[in-house]
Amino acid sequence: MTRRHVIIGSGIAGLTAAETLRERDPGASVTLVGAEAHPFYSRPGLAYLLAGALPERQLELRTKEELRALALDRLVDEVTALEPEAHRVRLRRRGVLAYDRLLLATGSAAVAPDFPGATLDGVVQLDGLDDARDLLRRARRARTAVVVGGGATAVELAEGLAARGLTVHYLLRGARYWASVLEPAESQLVEEGLAGQGTELHRHERVVGVEDDRGRVRAVHTSSGAVLPCELVAVAIGVRPRVELARAAGLSVERGIAVDAGLRTSAPDVFAAGDVAELRDPESGAGRCDVLWSSAVAQGRAAACAMLGEAEALDLRPRQNVMRLGGVTTTVVGAVGAGDGAAEDPDLVAIARGDSERWRDRPRGQAFHDRGARFRIRAHVGERTVVGAVVMGDARAARALAHLVRAGTDVSALGAGLRADPEHAVAALVALGEADEQKGASRAARA
Repeated sequence: MTRRHVIIGSGIAGLTAAETLRERDPGASVTLVGAEAHPFYSRPGLAYLLAGALPERQLELRTKEELRALALDRLVDEVTALEPEAHRVRLRRRGVLAYDRLLLATGSAAVAPDFPGATLDGVVQLDGLDDARDLLRRARRARTAVVVGGGATAVELAEGLAARGLTVHYLLRGARYWASVLEPAESQLVEEGLAGQGTELHRHERVVGVEDDRGRVRAVHTSSGAVLPCELVAVAIGVRPRVELARAAGLSVERGIAVDAGLRTSAPDVFAAGDVAELRDPESGAGRCDVLWSSAVAQGRAAACAMLGEAEALDLRPRQNVMRLGGVTTTVVGAVGAGDGAAEDPDLVAIARGDSERWRDRPRGQAFHDRGARFRIRAHVGERTVVGAVVMGDARAARALAHLVRAGTDVSALGAGLRADPEHAVAALVALGEADEQKGASRAARA
């Protein structure tokens, strides 16, 4: 009997799951339902599209030939209800769709602003390809933009709009950028990069209202009393998992859809992966949401295996992300805590896209730093391992330290030497990471 797999969501978690199902169960029926009619595309690539560094055609993740080989039944439709007990979903246009196994990969949605004037024409967000296209169209006519928010997406908006020739004002509610993840010197490096691109930063400022000009944005009024004339207000205050279908169907939902280590939800034969899934941290027991591309890929693959009844454990090691922030290539991995002890970032009301809640954890152990004019390195060393790192502007160090964090390499032999010579501690850790990664590659080649 042909097994019927249904996937809701056409992002990278859903696509990866579909590919894994087809690879491991060639005769199965695989149906993928998504609201977007676009070809599968890279969400992280939207920043490069906005900045003019990448044409839209290069965002496509798979060729037409690769997609035909998958033999997916791809439906562009809206799911209106889940019926787990009956093993079916309801679609707005196509009626009822039955399944044997169901994967919820519905992703996350940008949090809408709530300041007065938030619904005016010209208040925009970057939440998908349609948004990017709309921003590009608007940027051709606009002269000035105000950017509000935190995390990587806010900087992507500021950099992209500045690259399009607009005057950009970036409002920070606090004293500095991304205070829950970056230390002051790291924030400063990003801020200097933005200023060098022509963006004007306004600290301790928030929007108190947007001025209306016949339904369109005319100006932003700030908490200090300033009036900033503009045509665009770009908002990036965080994203939230799309859990509405799951909650209405009675599944266990916290911030995301609660899943076990096998990505199973509280309903039989229903799984969740990607931004929408909330896993328990094996050490703390706390729920964790990741809005990372690499997490979505890993979860999509693991969920597909679980749907087939195959035992393939999800890789729970810390994920890393590589971002361009103020023109500086930045890698974050593991627990890095808040640079100034702030528990929350005033510029974010929810987790940022391209972010991991694990980054917020206050790392145990000692922090070691290295810094130059255009780079910053921070490595947190616990009792026996490197538990987290932030590397800005040094690709070699980023790769080595990320390897140490993800591999859980024992660095205790360096312990006394690191404390005795903290000035050269980062160099010693990078050398160890490179050597350990090379050993791993050699073992893999021999195997």
